[in-house]
Amino acid sequence: MRIIAGRWKGQRLKSPKGIDVRPTSDRVKEAWMSSLGNDILGAKVVDLFAGSGALGLEALSRGAKSVVFVEASSASLRTLKANIELLGSGPEVAVVKRDAMNYIKRAGREDFDIALADPPYGKGYAEALIEAFRDHPFASRLWVEHGKGDLAESLMDHEQRRYGETVISTLEAER
Repeated sequence: MRIIAGRWKGQRLKSPKGIDVRPTSDRVKEAWMSSLGNDILGAKVVDLFAGSGALGLEALSRGAKSVVFVEASSASLRTLKANIELLGSGPEVAVVKRDAMNYIKRAGREDFDIALADPPYGKGYAEALIEAFRDHPFASRLWVEHGKGDLAESLMDHEQRRYGETVISTLEAER
């Protein structure tokens, strides 16, 4: 796992260990960040279900102003903090040890420009995030990575990009 572009291009990141760990592939991460394009420049980002922090750190590397990492797992938090230290990105980040779903309930309306989320597949988190965002948009845009069959048909009325079995769903906040 590595940073693909920007100021830390090529830097290898640490990855948490365990059977539940499923890092975003470089191919999907590159496509995802390319889709964000210049919108990432100067953006306030939240990385939900942050894991190693690879998505948020990639956003910082590409010009995001700041990133709040939200992660509940102690093992993942240790890896995340090691990656932040490795890159020297401490002043631009905040790390919150909390369940992502509880965190977004307390977030203000459009507190962030961009929300990135890579929740565990097949556990209902992608659907719950999309439903919560529709009721209370905590960012201007939400990007959720999920498995191909993780969303009910009624929740697929937004932009989606498919990469094999992986899907990235994108939602805009209602104005």
